[in-house]
Amino acid sequence: MWKVGMSEEVGKALHAVVDRVNQAAVRRPKTLPAVPPRLVAVSKTKPPDMVIEAYRKGHRNFGENYVNELVDKASNPQILESCPEIEWHFIGHLQKNNVNKLLGVPNLFMVETVDSAKLADKVNSSWQRLRAASTQTLKIMVQINTSGEESKHGLPPGETVNTVKHILSKCTALHFSGLMTIGRYGYDLADGPNPDFQALLSRRQEVCASLQLPLEDVELSMGMSTDFEHAIEVGSTNVRVGSTIFGNRDYPNTPTPSPEKKSKVPTEEAAKKMERLTVTEQ
Repeated sequence: MWKVGMSEEVGKALHAVVDRVNQAAVRRPKTLPAVPPRLVAVSKTKPPDMVIEAYRKGHRNFGENYVNELVDKASNPQILESCPEIEWHFIGHLQKNNVNKLLGVPNLFMVETVDSAKLADKVNSSWQRLRAASTQTLKIMVQINTSGEESKHGLPPGETVNTVKHILSKCTALHFSGLMTIGRYGYDLADGPNPDFQALLSRRQEVCASLQLPLEDVELSMGMSTDFEHAIEVGSTNVRVGSTIFGNRDYPNTPTPSPEKKSKVPTEEAAKKMERLTVTEQ
């Protein structure tokens, strides 16, 4: 019964989000590149069964924030058997010592969070070594810290062009697919268009003008559960949505407080606030 209920809930939520994505794309100005938005379903903390259910409903692109969780999930026998065409996106902070582990993931489709030329070099050399018998390149995005927050990873906006130029000229095993940002959490759209999204749009214009790249060839990954429709309306081609599809995240290792210690345990709101400091999907 649990699986039946889960299937129905995931299916309904996924269908509703896909519908909202499509409607937002229709509202996008015709002056923007007509690139259909890609929905990345972020399955962080969710069991393989939920990924399989979303896959059975026709979805193919899934994202994870942590290397170990992605390795475990992508290598799960049930997922390998049931989801042969799944496409995994890594959307969390990537440390150099985890590159080899990440690049060994079955059906790895894209790394969205390359945030330095040095990291690009490491990913490039590792991909060449691991895929020596293949000419397949690895899709990557360059992450930009558009909000300037110390808690966020990503390149300073001013380093965007030089970093992309380095990847295009030096990292032959990588395919530069676009730019990504997380942005400041909780921006109120009543104050106008999200400035982080506008900043990423500006960086794309700068990259394309400087390096003579077509706008439609440079994707923009921006927008999460709380703002993906606005992101698409202003030009996002890749949105990362998790809790709206799969429900609130589960943290099974969180201890249950005894009555006398309840006051020392973070509230749900405090826990969410802590998560916002490092999360790449809300």
